[in-house]
Amino acid sequence: MDTATSLRASSSLPLGDAAPGGRPGHPDASVTALVRPVGHPLGHLDLLESLAIFIIREVAAESERPVLLFSGGKDSAVLLHLAAKAFKPGRIPFPVLHVDTGHNFDEVLTYRDAQVEAEGARLIVSKVQDSIDQGRVADPGPVASRNRLQTTTLLDAITAHSFDAAFGGARRDEDKARAKERVLSFRNSFGQWDPKKQRPELWQLYQGSVRPGEHLRAFPLSDWTEMDIWQYIRRERIVLPSIYYAHTRPVVERDGMLLAVSQWVAPQGDEVARDVTVRFRTVGDATCTGAVRSDATTVDDIIREVSTSRISERGATRADDRFSETSMEDRKREGYF
Repeated sequence: MDTATSLRASSSLPLGDAAPGGRPGHPDASVTALVRPVGHPLGHLDLLESLAIFIIREVAAESERPVLLFSGGKDSAVLLHLAAKAFKPGRIPFPVLHVDTGHNFDEVLTYRDAQVEAEGARLIVSKVQDSIDQGRVADPGPVASRNRLQTTTLLDAITAHSFDAAFGGARRDEDKARAKERVLSFRNSFGQWDPKKQRPELWQLYQGSVRPGEHLRAFPLSDWTEMDIWQYIRRERIVLPSIYYAHTRPVVERDGMLLAVSQWVAPQGDEVARDVTVRFRTVGDATCTGAVRSDATTVDDIIREVSTSRISERGATRADDRFSETSMEDRKREGYF
């Protein structure tokens, strides 16, 4: 049984019922009975939140210069919220880094600036365009995806600011490459990930030391699912970019995906732009992030929609994950998020 499943199973035990091996009716009949007030049982969201905050605090304590990676998407919004909770009443003690492809949704950039300012955090923006101008990466053209180019920009930012730990909002249910990555993912001096050299994380004990020049990526949301994210957003009343909710916008259908018409995406060949009611399940480079048809205008609507989905948001709406069966792992080995 994985951690997420065990958390949900433990939260379903009525107060006083015995966990396997426990004594019925006794306060030590389950693990959660030892830590919860009578009459106020901890749900699985409480346990996921507690573990995530523990990871954030542990990594912040062990690292000299941590940073939080922020895209403006729902997962990084939850991560930022958790980081703020972890250090209240103080402010988040590390900066927030956005790797900007230059192909962004306007709603996301507006949200990014407002949300980071609301939390009192320091925002660092590293631009892929600067990497292109400096000759660090080849220019793919004005309308081609820059998603993969983010790796170089990210690694340059980590080196320039001497960051030794980076918090990310990746979840294991998104992709099989992320499913086999540990909560603490260690990167060598080139920023590369070797899945064969991962450290054990038995009993949620984490060893976060790194050698000079190396760094680690920490994923406090590893055990969360898309459903957990939305239920937590509802409970905590977390604000998100408006594109996560149903709205009408011009889109073109390309390779089975609905791409929003923009300065980088225009009809090609026999494609026709049509106004469709859609929403976005994930946020990324506008040239490779598709929308889904949806009438979900509230968080409750989205939760009902997600409950019937049988494919992850990346699998359904990210063209950059469709190049090959190992596209995500290949990018992660190079230093991707």
